[in-house]
Amino acid sequence: MKIGIVGTGMVGSTAAYAMVLRGVGREIVMVDVNKKRAQAEADDIFHAIPFAHSLEVQAGDYGDLSGSRVVILTAGVSLKPGESRLQLLERNAAIFADVVPQVLQYAPDAVLLVATNPVDIMTHLAARYAGEHGVPPSRVIGSGTTLDTARFRVLLGRHLAVDPQHIHGYVIGEHGDSEVLTWSLVTVGGMPLAEFCRQHGVVIDEAVQREIDHRVRDAAYAIVDGKGATYYGIGAALARISDAILKDQRAILTICTPVAEVAGVCDVTISLPHLLGADGAVASFPLPFSSEEEAQLQASAQVVCNAIEELDAMAGAQPGGKE
Repeated sequence: MKIGIVGTGMVGSTAAYAMVLRGVGREIVMVDVNKKRAQAEADDIFHAIPFAHSLEVQAGDYGDLSGSRVVILTAGVSLKPGESRLQLLERNAAIFADVVPQVLQYAPDAVLLVATNPVDIMTHLAARYAGEHGVPPSRVIGSGTTLDTARFRVLLGRHLAVDPQHIHGYVIGEHGDSEVLTWSLVTVGGMPLAEFCRQHGVVIDEAVQREIDHRVRDAAYAIVDGKGATYYGIGAALARISDAILKDQRAILTICTPVAEVAGVCDVTISLPHLLGADGAVASFPLPFSSEEEAQLQASAQVVCNAIEELDAMAGAQPGGKE
C-alpha cells in the first residue's frame, strides 16, 4: 500500500516518520520541488526502519505517485508568528492550483488528504480542482480538527487523571479561531462528563472550561511562538487518518470535507465527525449539539464560507479571472 506525500517540510516529513513508527502502509514516496530536501528527509527516515516497521521510504517525482492509495498534501508556506491561518489563504491557493492536477495525473484513484493551512479552505479548493478531473468531494479530505480534538481530549484527560483514549468529545467547525468545543457531548468511559465529575469529585466549572478552551484554541499560536512551527501533533494525526483509509477502518474522525449544508450555511468545508474508510469520507453524523454550540458552528461555518467567497472574488478581479 503506497502513500504519497507532496511537501517535505516539517509536517510532511514528520507524518512520514510517524507512519514508519506506527507501521502505516508499505511504501512512502516523498515529493517536493526541493528535491535535495526530499531525498535527505527520505534517507533520514529510512534509516529508522530497523528500529520501527519495515517500510520502503524514498524520494520521487509526481510520476512516482502512481498507485498511491493516499496522497497527503502539505505543500505550501508556513504559518508565521502572529499570523492567522486565514491569512495564509492567498499565498497557498496558487500552489494547489498547480499541485492537485499533477497529483491526479499519476494517482487518479487516490484519496487526497490535505494538511496545508488554512486547511478548511485549502481542502475546499483541492476538492474544486479535483472535481475538474472527475474526483468526488468525498475523496478529498482535510486533517481538519483531528488535532484540535486530540488536544481537547488530552487536556481533559490530564485534568480528570484519565487516559485520553477513554474520553470522547469533539472539536468541530473551522480549524482555527472560530472552532467549537462540544462540551455538551463529552463522555468519559461512556459516562457523561458531569456525572463522571460528580462521582469522582472533580471540578470542571466555567473557569476550567475557559482555560481548556483557550489552550485548545490557541495551541498552535503558542507553539509557533515558542519554536516556529507545529509538526509532531499534526504528523501523528496524518498517520492516523492515513491508516484509517488504507485499512478501511470506518473510523470516526473530525476531518473536513465539502458538505452541501451545515447549520444553515451552504457549500462549505468544515470539520464534523465523519466515518472514514477506503473511499474517503463515507458519512457524516448530525450530533445533538446544544443550541449555543449550534450557533457557534453556524458562525464558524460562515467564517470559512466568507473566506472562500473572498478568494473567489479575488480570483475574479485578476486579469483573465472569472467574472
